[in-house]
Order: sequence, then structure tokens, then C-alpha cells
Amino acid sequence: MSQSPNALYFGEHLPATGIPCHVEVTPEGFRVSLKGQVHPEEQVPYDGMAVAAGGLDHDHLVASWGAGASARSVFLKDPALIVAFRRCAPSDLTTHLERAARQVRRSRRQHRAIWAVAVGFLVGLGLFFWFGSDLLVQWAVTRIPVEWEEKLGTVAYREALAGKVVVKEGPAVEAVQEMTKRLTATIVDNPYKFEMSLVSNDVVNAFALPGGHVVVFTGLLKKAESGEEVAGVLSHEISHVLERHGVERIVKQLGIVAVAAILFGDQQGLIGLAQQLGVELLTLRFSREQETEADLVGLHLLHDARIAPDGMIRFFERLSERDKDHVELFSTHPMSALRAARLKAEIGLIPRRAPEPFGFQWSAVQASLSHSPVAK
Repeated sequence: MSQSPNALYFGEHLPATGIPCHVEVTPEGFRVSLKGQVHPEEQVPYDGMAVAAGGLDHDHLVASWGAGASARSVFLKDPALIVAFRRCAPSDLTTHLERAARQVRRSRRQHRAIWAVAVGFLVGLGLFFWFGSDLLVQWAVTRIPVEWEEKLGTVAYREALAGKVVVKEGPAVEAVQEMTKRLTATIVDNPYKFEMSLVSNDVVNAFALPGGHVVVFTGLLKKAESGEEVAGVLSHEISHVLERHGVERIVKQLGIVAVAAILFGDQQGLIGLAQQLGVELLTLRFSREQETEADLVGLHLLHDARIAPDGMIRFFERLSERDKDHVELFSTHPMSALRAARLKAEIGLIPRRAPEPFGFQWSAVQASLSHSPVAK
């Protein structure tokens, strides 16, 4: 076969994939050239030939002739060859040719449509994950029962307190317990049982974990000038729990694997993934929107508990001006001037209520911690 192959030849005792051949269209029929065969050339008249669409995607023109063991066919895909075939075909093949051509065109349109849908789906999926990842996270969070959340929080809580000294009793413990009780007592339909732990540590810090564990460092109490300032920090942390910000951080950090675990109800799988992250969960930063939301919800918690709400702003502003480099609280809760201004504006919108004093003396609380000075 001197010419380049432009078709595939099929028949009995030939490979299932066909063999390359060269087809030449003549007024009388096909001249099929086969290299390396017993009969290297075959003349195929139009008389007795059948035409149809074929191939995996029905994008080939298939010419068939013969019957039984003598049945043969060629698959044509070369556009120039197909055009030549249609020009030379006798009138009795025209109907078959047009039907086959329609099948080929329909198949090509379907093929293009499938690819368009596939590409559109992939592009849409990419855009969804790019722009809608927060929506996916929020959806996943709503699927997590409070019981799961409590177990996630317990995992992080154990990691947080590993190797630390927990203060079990004394004026400082009683003061923080009173603040926590007052802040949570007025929460409507509260699904959480908040538990407070006071850690002996001079670092100025406090945090609340998913499920309701509240951890306060003694360094925070030493730096605060009043119980209202500490209550402001606690209200902010409790608000993170109520708004499920910690769970959002976990799901975001674990990504699509966590979403899959939630989707299939795999509680242990999700908790196991969180356990692998361990203490890293405590260092994940909240978003600016989450911080602002916790500020505003916290202010209303203070208001409902009849605790002066300006303590939150005063404490954060004072520390940000003087000791920002030494306060761990700012590593995950940076207080910007914009947030402070937003808090002040919100206080102006809250109806004034006479605050109720705490049942402890703040000077006595700090005096009980005076044996362990704050690190400078």
C-alpha cells in the first residue's frame, strides 16, 4: 500500500480493532488497498453496499458489503473521503448516506454538548469552592450535632490543659464561675453546658472551646482592673461558642475530608481527624467577621446579665496600647481601631440598664493571686 491509510478495514479473521487501509472513491465503487494481505487490493462496487453511522461516538461513516464469512466493512472518518463518497454514490445509496450523515452530526452535537456540560460543571465546581467555600463550611457545621461538638471540644480541651496546673478553688475560681454563670443564665435555648477552668499561667489569655469549655489564665485576671473587664473577655469567648465559630475553624482546617465525614455521619472519623490536629486547633485564627460577631453578641450577653458592657472595650484598648507584644490574647483576637469603634457604636444603641455588682471584691480576687506576679 503506497498511499497513507485513511480508513480501517474489518472482516472475519482480522483483528477486532481493524487494520489500516487506503480507500479510493471511484465512480464504480471503492478501491481498497491492504498492505501485507493475501489480496492486497479489493474492488468494492456500490451495488450491494450498505452505509450507516458507526464508531464509538457514531462519528464514522461505515460502508459494509458481503455476508457471513465474506462480510467486510470500512470505517471512514476522513472528511475529504466522505465528501468524495457522497458525490460519487449512486442514487440508491443517497438515502442511506443522508441518514448516516444526520447520525454523525447528531452524535457530534451530543459529544460537544457533553463536553460543554462537563467543562461547565468543573468550572462551576471550581467557582463554588472558590467563592462558596464559606457556604459549604456553614452547611457542614449545621450538620454537626451538639454532642459531636462537645466531643470535638473535649479533644482540644485535653490538649490545651496537658501539662498545665488547673486552679481548683479560691476567690479567683469563684469569681470566674460567677461571671460565667451570670453570662450564660440569660441565654435563650442554650444547648451548651459551659464549664470553666482556671489555669495557673501568667500569660494574658482566655478562650472557649467548641461544646462549652471555658479556659481562663490567671494572667488575665492579674492584668484586668475590674471584674467587668474579665467578664467582657469571657462574653466574647462564650459568643464564639454560641455562634459555633470554633467548629467552623475545625471544618475549614480539615477541609473536604471533614465535610465527607459529616455527610456520611462519621462521628468518630471527624473526631479522629480533629485529634490529629490536636493543639493546632487552639491557634487557628478567627476571621474578622467572626471576631466582630463575637464582639456584638458578647455585648448583648453583658447587657442581659446586667454587667457594664464598656469593660470589654476598655480592657482590649488598654492592653492594645500598652502591652500588645506581651499579650497572647491578641494572637488570635486582634483588636483593631475599627472593631473598637464598632463596639462603641453598638453600646450607644443598647438601652441603658443599671448594672448589678458582682458578689466578690475584685481587690480580694487579685490579692489571692498576688503570690504569682504577672510576667513582664
